Amino acid sequence: MKKTLFLNPPSFDGFDGGAGSRYQAKREVRSFWYPTWLAQVAALVPDSRLIDAPARGMSLADIVAVASDFEMAVLYVSAPTFRSDIAVAEALKAANPQLMIGLVGAHVASTPKTSLEASAAVDFVARHEFDYTIQEVAEGRPFAEIDGITWRKDGEVVSNPDRAIIHDMDRLPSVAAVYRRDLVIEDYFIGYLRHPYVSFYTGRGCRSQCTFCLWPQTIGGHAYRTRSVERVIADVAEMQALMPEVREFFFDDDTFTDDRPRAEAIARGLKRLGVTWSCNAKPNLPFDTLKVLRDNGLRLLLVGYESGVQQILNNIRKGTRIEVVRRFTEDCHKLGITIHGTFILGLPGETRETIRETIAFAKDINPHTIQVSLAAPYPGTLLYQQAQRNGWLRGNGLVQDDGLQISALDYPHLPSEEIFEAVAAFYKAFYFRPRKIAEITLEMAGSWEMTRRRLREGVEFFRFLRTRHCDETV
Repeated sequence: MKKTLFLNPPSFDGFDGGAGSRYQAKREVRSFWYPTWLAQVAALVPDSRLIDAPARGMSLADIVAVASDFEMAVLYVSAPTFRSDIAVAEALKAANPQLMIGLVGAHVASTPKTSLEASAAVDFVARHEFDYTIQEVAEGRPFAEIDGITWRKDGEVVSNPDRAIIHDMDRLPSVAAVYRRDLVIEDYFIGYLRHPYVSFYTGRGCRSQCTFCLWPQTIGGHAYRTRSVERVIADVAEMQALMPEVREFFFDDDTFTDDRPRAEAIARGLKRLGVTWSCNAKPNLPFDTLKVLRDNGLRLLLVGYESGVQQILNNIRKGTRIEVVRRFTEDCHKLGITIHGTFILGLPGETRETIRETIAFAKDINPHTIQVSLAAPYPGTLLYQQAQRNGWLRGNGLVQDDGLQISALDYPHLPSEEIFEAVAAFYKAFYFRPRKIAEITLEMAGSWEMTRRRLREGVEFFRFLRTRHCDETV
């Protein structure tokens, strides 16, 4: 078994976009998601080590010094940081020419040949769901016998057959021991989750067909494949024992609530453990299901609203109706379930008027907190293909030189500059109103810890606003 380093590479300062984040950019408020994909495969490879360089604040020099002790390095790369990630691979190879280097992640799953050809330092790319692919490479199997990799044979790029997706998710080991061994859980901070928190997958894949969403179209697929209820409860119990300081568990499945009976059964099991938990959810759950989840420890739902305009939701194949979304949100408010709502500006069909409608919609339904992103056409998604066909792509990538997201889509009727400026306008319209200021002030009054958090976030948020030019007329 090769001694293997699993690496989320250093890139932009504060960049949270590698092996776990769905929003691959530096955020308006500093936060980090767990490197879930790397942790899962690290759990399969004995004597491996996982390093999350951005979360630890480790430099390239730090990583090069560590990597000399390993026989193989597996780097999780992203579209916004690909050039930087390749530079890391080349530095590792220069310092240790015998080091085998492989790339994994959504970007290389979509562009395996060009990713491999980007540098001679890269020995192979593991496509799509890569857990057992990497395990077999670490075991020393010949590349020709390993499904799911792209590699070089006699100077030519070869792509082996795709690997079958994993249906029996209980076969995968728990990531708890890897988290405890290799990560500092206090490094992982999300403003709307209690600190410290832990996030992990209880299943992969999403039944929804959203054209912009990266994971289902590149790695996870559209079949929701899950760990058994009993195994999820056991995983949480193990994390409780290994990391008793954890205050909240977050299930990072694309849509944890897609299988409602399973979600309810897990919730009842979690109540016996006495844990507080949160998850991703589609805004279509009925009141009765929400009540079961709330009564059994659910605190918060991360909800992808995306837009307040039905036609835009239709354009991106979201599969939700505005009237259902409103009812769902009202039910959450009645039950005391906190909502962190996510919105996207610049999706196909966006206009100045639809931006105003979405801002008004967000203020009306009033989730507790929000995230506003720019539409990101990642390679491998239908949105990227659509943008290519229609000439909407700008040629300057997905992030700025400092790692902050840019508007990568440019429409004849709505220039990318206006979409970019609308993000700050959205945040200001939502947060700078008496109702929301009163809510946040009341929240702070009840907890000194929350006061410290909100003040820190406020400083970072105002710094974020100063980096952008806000068009007040939006």
